[in-house]
Amino acid sequence: MEAINDVHVSEPGLVVVDIAAADDETAFTFHTALAAQWATTSVERTSRDPGQPGVRLRCYLDLRQPLGPPGHPDSP
Repeated sequence: MEAINDVHVSEPGLVVVDIAAADDETAFTFHTALAAQWATTSVERTSRDPGQPGVRLRCYLDLRQPLGPPGHPDSP
């Protein structure tokens, strides 16, 4: 994976999440769960490290932007 860029963690509430999972489906399911709660980057593919089991996926979250259901106190 690429190095974390300073801009991705330049302010409180910005998070870089590296996901390691057994397979693509598991990694994307976990990303979907994160995206249901907070503003997150979209992801299109996982990566594999040669000779290592499983897959990896990186996404970026903004915890300052909760995505609760409409009318929920945490909704924007």
